[in-house]
Amino acid sequence: MPISFLRSVRWLLAPLLAIAAALVFPASSGLQARGSASQQQSASDKPYVIEYYYKAKWGHAEEFIALFKKNHYPVLKKEIELGRILKVFAQVPRYHATEDGRWDFRTTIVFKNAQIANDNFDSAPLLKQLFPDQDSYKKEEQRRFEILDAHWDVPIKDFDLDAR
Repeated sequence: MPISFLRSVRWLLAPLLAIAAALVFPASSGLQARGSASQQQSASDKPYVIEYYYKAKWGHAEEFIALFKKNHYPVLKKEIELGRILKVFAQVPRYHATEDGRWDFRTTIVFKNAQIANDNFDSAPLLKQLFPDQDSYKKEEQRRFEILDAHWDVPIKDFDLDAR
């Protein structure tokens, strides 16, 4: 008997539930939109961190690092001067790892924000300013990438271990 009663009033319950949902969800989605906008605003003001890993061919890590310091690091320092980048630092592993997990050089770049990290910044004018001998620069950059076995970029975020 209760099942047949529910079948007979189902046509009445569906519109009532739809009206209740329409009354409840616009308010909450409006709150979500406002919260989302403030999150986006604060995200655009937050530094954005990317770690760049480089795995050189065996025996070429020092050459790779020397070329990086000569040809790429000055560009990064110039971007610090421009305010695009807040900080650049690098690490090398203290000990060796298995081949599949090996990396030889890691650079961490702290960008001013995510938008700047992902824009299509044209570095060509900086490269011409910093390296007037473009032929030598291009040869050395080609060599830097020839001696790489792998390269990967990892955007990272903070993780609060004390948060619930």
